[in-house]
Amino acid sequence: MEAVQSFFRRKDVVISAHRYGIDAMGAMAQGLFASLLIGTIIKTLGQQLGLAFLVTAGGYAAAVAGPAMAASIGYALHAPQLVLFSLIAVGGAANELGGAGGPLAVYLIAIIAAETGKLVSKETKIDILVTPAVTILVGVSLSALFAPSIGAVASAVGSLIMWATELQPLLMGVVVSVLVGMALTLPISSAAICAALGLTGLAGGAAVAGCCAQMVGFAVMSYKENGVGGLVSQGLGTSMLQMPNILRNPRTWIPPTLAAAITGPLATCVFHLEMNGPAVSSGMGTCGLVGQIGVYTGWVESGMTITAFDWAGLVLICFVLPAVLSTLFCELLRKKGWIKEGDLKL
Repeated sequence: MEAVQSFFRRKDVVISAHRYGIDAMGAMAQGLFASLLIGTIIKTLGQQLGLAFLVTAGGYAAAVAGPAMAASIGYALHAPQLVLFSLIAVGGAANELGGAGGPLAVYLIAIIAAETGKLVSKETKIDILVTPAVTILVGVSLSALFAPSIGAVASAVGSLIMWATELQPLLMGVVVSVLVGMALTLPISSAAICAALGLTGLAGGAAVAGCCAQMVGFAVMSYKENGVGGLVSQGLGTSMLQMPNILRNPRTWIPPTLAAAITGPLATCVFHLEMNGPAVSSGMGTCGLVGQIGVYTGWVESGMTITAFDWAGLVLICFVLPAVLSTLFCELLRKKGWIKEGDLKL
């Protein structure tokens, strides 16, 4: 057993929740962003401006989402070059065979293929043949055997959440908004979760609301401590920056979470805010304004008539209400002594 553990350490195969649940999942979200998400944004921009080149370029970027996710996961797992490059084929197979639940299939299968490739890497004199062959054959075989089932399960869970949100928009608006928003602040990827489940429609709108509540909420309510730099880094970057402060004082998480519990059902019941762009956008919030661009992309692609009420709902749910509500709740907790000066300092 000690020999096996020593071999795994030498190969940098670390079986841990942090390596797979945080590092790999976070990297997968970046791969999605660098392919499907940015491709959709470029394509939409091209359609709006009447520039065929941008439409074509966006289509090419979106088409390589599977390979981009797999390569990103391999990079996070410190895969050697031959393994990393071989994962491109694995990602393409897993994403295509996984259907609507392709991202989850890519995530699971790419991890196994990458770790298997790492184990055989540089162990033979014909490494240039063995390592890519093993990585690709393991990955594609697993894709053929399991990707359709993984994709079907992920799609079913996502469809169930979306169906429940349509049926009970008030309750599910609260649940989805709060949970996805908290996932964004935690060191896991809310974007990858939304992508894996294909979370769009009203449920996607609630997810956007929850993520915005966390990002804008923390950014505005910590302005006294962090100034403009903190406002931008959290509001357009990530609320994950507050995790050390949350661990020291969990009560600092209450204001944006309460804000999410309010803006979520407002999004689903009042403004009927839907995310019909890429599912990954549902878990991005105001990060680079990706969530808002995703909502707008959905509006454009659906051919709907965009009204002033739609714009008002987007602005209120994503920016105004998170800022006002989080600041209000934060001030109340400051008066109670639950949040003290410096508790939100980055």
